[in-house]
Amino acid sequence: MKNIDVLVVGRGKLAEELLHGLDSAFVARVVRWDERDSVPCEPCIVVHAGSGREIDPVVEFCTRTGSVLLELSTGESKLPETITFPAVICPNVNLQMLYFMAMVKRSAGYFMGQDIKISESHQASKSTKPGTAVYLAKSLGLPEDAITSERDPKNQQEVIGIPSPFLDRHAYHQIVITDAEVEIRLETRVLGKSAYASGLSRIIDIIARRRLDPGKYDIVDIVIDEK
Repeated sequence: MKNIDVLVVGRGKLAEELLHGLDSAFVARVVRWDERDSVPCEPCIVVHAGSGREIDPVVEFCTRTGSVLLELSTGESKLPETITFPAVICPNVNLQMLYFMAMVKRSAGYFMGQDIKISESHQASKSTKPGTAVYLAKSLGLPEDAITSERDPKNQQEVIGIPSPFLDRHAYHQIVITDAEVEIRLETRVLGKSAYASGLSRIIDIIARRRLDPGKYDIVDIVIDEK
C-alpha cells in the first residue's frame, strides 16, 4: 500500500505526542485536524484522540473520503450506529496491553461466577472514562461502576508504587480474582508516554496492510488476527 496521510484530532497531551511521535513506513505525513484542507481529498487515517467536540465533522470527513477512523477517545462521544467507513475502536494502543486485553477476553469464561475486582490508576488530570478498565470489566462481565479508580498522587506513589517521575503520566490496572481457596492477581503498569506513539505506529502498519470494509472493529480482535 502507498504511504498514507494521518490526521490527528485533539488538543491534549496524547494528541500532541502522536503528532510528533508516529514512526511508520506507511505514513506520508502527520497533520493536525485543523490543517485537513492541506490533505488531498482521498482516503487517509484519522486518529480521534480528542474530547468528542469534533466527532460530527470527523464522521462527515470519513464518510466523504472513505478514510479509516482510529477512535482513541474514551469520553462520552459516540459514533453513529451505522457508518459507511471503517472505524477501529481503540481503548488502548500499546501492543503489550492489547495482548493482555486479548488474553483476558479469551479466558474470561473460566472465571465467571467468582469474585472479581478491577482497579485502575491514572494521572490526576485524567477526567475521561478509563477505556482499558471498562474494556476489561466488560470482558469479565462486570459493570463500569464496579471499577475502583485512584487519582490521588500520594496513594499512587505510596500504595500502588508508581515512581514519582511518572505520577503525571502513567496507567495502572489490576484484576483480582478470588474463590474460597485461591487468589489470582493480574497487574499492568505503563509508565511515561513513549508506549502510545510507538504502539499506534505499529497499529497503523497493521491497518495500512489490510483492506477494511465499512463498519466498526475492535482493535483487540484485529491484533489477535495478526498473531
